[in-house]
Amino acid sequence: MGQSIQRAINLIRRSAEHPLTLTEASEVLGVHKSTALRILQTLESARFVRKTGAGTYVFGSGLIELSELALGSMDLRQFAAAHLRQLQRQTGHTVHLAQLTGDEIVYIDKVDSPAFDAVKLPSRVGRAVSIYASAVGKVILAYLPRDERDRLLSHVVFERYTETTFADRDALEAELVHVGEQGWAADNGEHDAYVMCIAAPIRDSRGRVIAAISMTAIEVIASLETLKDSLPLLLETATLISREMGYTPQAVAAH
Repeated sequence: MGQSIQRAINLIRRSAEHPLTLTEASEVLGVHKSTALRILQTLESARFVRKTGAGTYVFGSGLIELSELALGSMDLRQFAAAHLRQLQRQTGHTVHLAQLTGDEIVYIDKVDSPAFDAVKLPSRVGRAVSIYASAVGKVILAYLPRDERDRLLSHVVFERYTETTFADRDALEAELVHVGEQGWAADNGEHDAYVMCIAAPIRDSRGRVIAAISMTAIEVIASLETLKDSLPLLLETATLISREMGYTPQAVAAH
């Protein structure tokens, strides 16, 4: 039984690579053509393969739908939770997880630093963050498809919160190019002058940036340069969470 299942899996994989004739399918399955035809018909009824007008079999939409369902059911916060807490213990800094939700970038998890017992950061789970004056916002914007980025920024009224805010579209675009090239973003007090932050992207199984993880500190506790000392740990954590979400550079490169 196990061998038969493995051959059926191989058949589906081969159908994703190129159209299969009945003869090729029977060879992959290791069965007679009549048996291969019955197996193909069963897979076709489940839409795991599809018969073309030329009589060959190709990858079907059923597995794509299953994949979409699986991706949609993944709870990013659940997969990231242990990694966020580990990063906070390693660095001592407050850690955030942010995600693009509709037209807003929202904090979906936060692990506070004990150093902020007396002074709490203004961030909280469920709260939207500035899409252009935050490290998590810039990371997510930097990797969005151009049309999606344009759509989001078309609604933005740029405001200069501090002296370091990228308060116009041209300046922001130049910063996003820089972020995309280096693979992470910094917030040098761009919304609140006393808050420093660095952020890294989190990717899904297709390689798309779906969220961002950040480390944040009040400047009197840690300067931006001090935060950058922990950048390798931040990038490592982002990679671990991305893997939890199914991301593998090799698989994405193959596509």
